[in-house]
Amino acid sequence: MNEADKKRDPEMHQTRKDQQRYFGMKLHTGVDIKTGLVHSAVVTPANIHDKHPLRQLLHGQEEQVYGDSAYSSQQELIQSKAPKAADLTNQRVRKGSATKELERFVNRAKSQVRARVEHVFGVVKRLWGFDMVRHRGPGKNATRSFSALGLANIYLARSTLYGQACP
Repeated sequence: MNEADKKRDPEMHQTRKDQQRYFGMKLHTGVDIKTGLVHSAVVTPANIHDKHPLRQLLHGQEEQVYGDSAYSSQQELIQSKAPKAADLTNQRVRKGSATKELERFVNRAKSQVRARVEHVFGVVKRLWGFDMVRHRGPGKNATRSFSALGLANIYLARSTLYGQACP
């Protein structure tokens, strides 16, 4: 909300999760499994489903693609954009299924790898204070979030960078 005119930004939207409403934007990231660094990012209004920016997040050289169950219906897109990649997205667990516990176990194992993405968001939110949008319009907010992601990459790679600078 802009303090000057008390009107919401028309380019930002709201969404609901667990009976809680959120207004603003979403930051979607592609993170390398080995290094934990962000290689791609997309900013969308909050009402855009998580599966839609997937095309921009894949660069084509992936060997494995991890994601939550929002990406479970995107096998064709993953194969077309990253043909060498193994699709390791979490699958929806079916109620009453005989293999329900096995599906949960497999999803839990995949989620342990996916947790690497959360380290990036932890740095961006806790160290750089990026937990709320500050400007009107997606342009300024996108620039601010991409700058924060760049700083997070430097912070997360600091030991590697320091080792290369000082042998």
